[in-house]
Amino acid sequence: MTRRIYIFDTTLRDGEQSPGVSLNVMEKLQIARQLARLGVDVIEAGFPITSPGDYEAVKTIAREVRGVTVAALARANFQDIDQAWEAVKGAEQPRIHTFIATSPIHMRHKLRMTEEQVIEAAVAAVKRARSYVSDVEFSAEDASRSELDFLCRVLEAAIAAGATVVNIPDTVGYATPEEFARFIRDIRQRVPGIEKVVLSVHCHDDLGLAVANSLAAVAAGANQVEGAINGIGERAGNAALEEVVMALYTRRDQFGCETSIRTEEIYRTSRLVSSLTGMPVQPNKAVVGKNAFAHESGIHQDGVLKERTTYEIMNPVMVGISQSNLVLGKHSGRHAFRQRLLELGYELGEEELNKAFQQFKVLADKKKEITDADLEAIVEEELRPVPVTYTLEYLHISTGTTIVPTATVGLKKGDEVFEEAACGNGPVDAICRAVDKVTGVPCVLKSWGVNAVTSGKDAIGEVTLKISENGGKTYLGRGISTDILEASAKAYVNAVNRLLWESGRLTDKSNEVS
Repeated sequence: MTRRIYIFDTTLRDGEQSPGVSLNVMEKLQIARQLARLGVDVIEAGFPITSPGDYEAVKTIAREVRGVTVAALARANFQDIDQAWEAVKGAEQPRIHTFIATSPIHMRHKLRMTEEQVIEAAVAAVKRARSYVSDVEFSAEDASRSELDFLCRVLEAAIAAGATVVNIPDTVGYATPEEFARFIRDIRQRVPGIEKVVLSVHCHDDLGLAVANSLAAVAAGANQVEGAINGIGERAGNAALEEVVMALYTRRDQFGCETSIRTEEIYRTSRLVSSLTGMPVQPNKAVVGKNAFAHESGIHQDGVLKERTTYEIMNPVMVGISQSNLVLGKHSGRHAFRQRLLELGYELGEEELNKAFQQFKVLADKKKEITDADLEAIVEEELRPVPVTYTLEYLHISTGTTIVPTATVGLKKGDEVFEEAACGNGPVDAICRAVDKVTGVPCVLKSWGVNAVTSGKDAIGEVTLKISENGGKTYLGRGISTDILEASAKAYVNAVNRLLWESGRLTDKSNEVS
């Protein structure tokens, strides 16, 4: 019989803990909706006690996203659990996920608790959570470095207290596949009642073994895998869910397992997460990297042309990399545009469609042919939920090898356009300085990167950058254009808008793009 493996996505909780990543409520909701379309079983929407923003995000996702379990994380104390319940109680299928560390090093140095105190706290937490919801997950943090005898006692007590899922995290990515598989088998044999609950694993990638360890655990009997899209997360990240899912599907002869994932949504989910977090996917990334299905070797090319499976063990169409023959250009109409977006999975309202179509027409005047990647970039740029205070009205650049780079920018705020000019060490620096003069917000450019969204000489460039004010919190900005300097200006203005909003300087939410 085919065994069902549950997919628990923690992109919005552990994934957002990636250094430099900070998502607002609307961005989290956008990702959550896409995760539901992808078909994950559980969305861990956040850690409500950590901040009002995280609480609001979890509450919004619980209220708005249906057909999926929405989980909130909580430490093993009543305050955390009560706050988690308040956040997820509007969910169609709420889950409270509570945890406490069980390894000697964590208990001694972090918790400063005895083994008995940890068991008491775990039991009390599970019971408290169970008083609110019927679906309670218990995690033994740093389980892979815990003493097996003690870990089994904690898990037995948590199950007896009402846990419906028990999770075995390799919190610091220390385990190896053979070791972790043996660990899971031992737990299954030694913990009374383990057969009545879902046995989950949560692996980190510090040694590059998160996916391998997760798959080894599945082979050993685990029936839930936790991870994040693109493998993002603390330090080196979590197990990349798209890799786990496609490994289980491609090697189902070995694993005999199935998931609920709609694989054709994988690529779009990856792109969305990369876009909103500002974390590019490396070209050679498995499954979703731009080189994952590329062939340069003549021998490989010849083989693929004769029979795709000679060098491709997965069909790119299966993970959502489009092979459409529908060509869009400046003469294409709204119907063809709407139809292609529907095929790509974008269902837009009339106002949203109008915005995207206008941008499409502008781009079509610059490019002979519009690709699916162009369309995805347009939709992501036009519909991203970023508060708008300033918009780029125009940009003039004077630069060269013998002159000082100078930028003149016009920024629109309400019905007024404000113009300033500035010199810089380069054209991008000049743009940033000119924007600073208009907004009155002196920012430091912390990072800047460009990625070719599409191919060819007329490719769309996507600029992702981060800014800070007075060395404080960093703010992400993104911009796209066939002109890299224009994309840089858009990205910088986008980041300044985010800074103004998130720092609480704006009170009128009427300008927020939905």
